[in-house]
Amino acid sequence: MSAARRDGPSPRDARLSGLEVWLTGTPAELDAVTAALTDAGHLTQHGTRRPLTGTDAGRYRLYLRLSLTADRRRPTGGPDDTGGALIDLTAARAARHPA
Repeated sequence: MSAARRDGPSPRDARLSGLEVWLTGTPAELDAVTAALTDAGHLTQHGTRRPLTGTDAGRYRLYLRLSLTADRRRPTGGPDDTGGALIDLTAARAARHPA
């Protein structure tokens, strides 16, 4: 008979901290959101882009871990006051070429 399973973190693993994010999108979308998240905090781990298949061909998934400061001020402007550009998803999907 096996021993009782210990339910908890392994003492051999380093303690994880920070914000963990899995992203899925086109290369342009991943670049844009990675830049935005890096502006919000310190990027501590950047995974490798992995291509998706099937109906998601041309899209990728990406893992990020960030260290954020809780007291960082949030922008108060509206969506049009930030100076950022929105991606036209319909046009991006129409221009997408399967790998």
